[in-house]
Amino acid sequence: MKSATALMPVETNALALGFSGSLGNIDAYISAVNRLPMLTQAEEVSLARALREKNDLGAAQKLVLSHLRLVVSIARGYLGYGLPHADLIQEGNIGLMKAVKRFDPDQNVRLVSYAMHWIKAEMHEYILKNWRLVKVATTKAQRKLFFNLRSHKTGLDAMTPAQVDALAKTLDVKREEVIEMETRLSGRDVALEAPTDDDDDKFAPIAYLSSDNNEPTRVMEAKQYDRLQSEGLEAALSKLDDRSRRIVEARWLANDDGSGATLHELADEFGVSAERIRQIEAVALKKMKGSLQAFA
Repeated sequence: MKSATALMPVETNALALGFSGSLGNIDAYISAVNRLPMLTQAEEVSLARALREKNDLGAAQKLVLSHLRLVVSIARGYLGYGLPHADLIQEGNIGLMKAVKRFDPDQNVRLVSYAMHWIKAEMHEYILKNWRLVKVATTKAQRKLFFNLRSHKTGLDAMTPAQVDALAKTLDVKREEVIEMETRLSGRDVALEAPTDDDDDKFAPIAYLSSDNNEPTRVMEAKQYDRLQSEGLEAALSKLDDRSRRIVEARWLANDDGSGATLHELADEFGVSAERIRQIEAVALKKMKGSLQAFA
């Protein structure tokens, strides 16, 4: 959210409910909503009925504006998850609007009590989707554990076995789930790249997690080389006559270290001169080069 004005319901000035000047930051927004007048129960019921029976959007705005301070108060309790306060408030405001839309004035319940559920539900959903960019809770029991674990911990130290058992019993989950969730909550985010200080470069994960072996160009080159070594080489050799193939294999493919037969050894084998072996080899290699281009 770029500014606190994004939190404001539309047509605020037309309602003349106390906003004035620029709300360029979250502190100014909080100060403004805390100055908005509270509604009496009679006013609240009257506005809710106007919305329910006449679809009066002006009444809906007044109900929302008068409860924005509630959203701010609830959002403050979730700052420990490291998410922006303004974003939490914005999500809570969405929950407040949903509550106002569904509020039944004939139930004899104040909107503040009814809205708390909707506000918290939106904030919980936002935290689960965005906290460390990892969805840490899936089942209803795990979600309940996620949001209760922090309040049950008395410090930064790990929970004792007795505390784990007590919390597992209270929330009706397995003690293993409590231990696992505590471990996940205790993790710390680490920047992939180091700060601008060059002395810290060697300590950044980017230094030891990167691998040249997985660099796309190198992967492609390796695959191409493997193809040349297997399919390409065999195809090129198959196009040579027996003598030429024997000379190439003896000279270049007999040993992995490249120490193949000499020209004189092959000359003795075939009963020709060393120069003739060299000529046959040159012609064979040239022919193989043309065949291998199809695999390049």
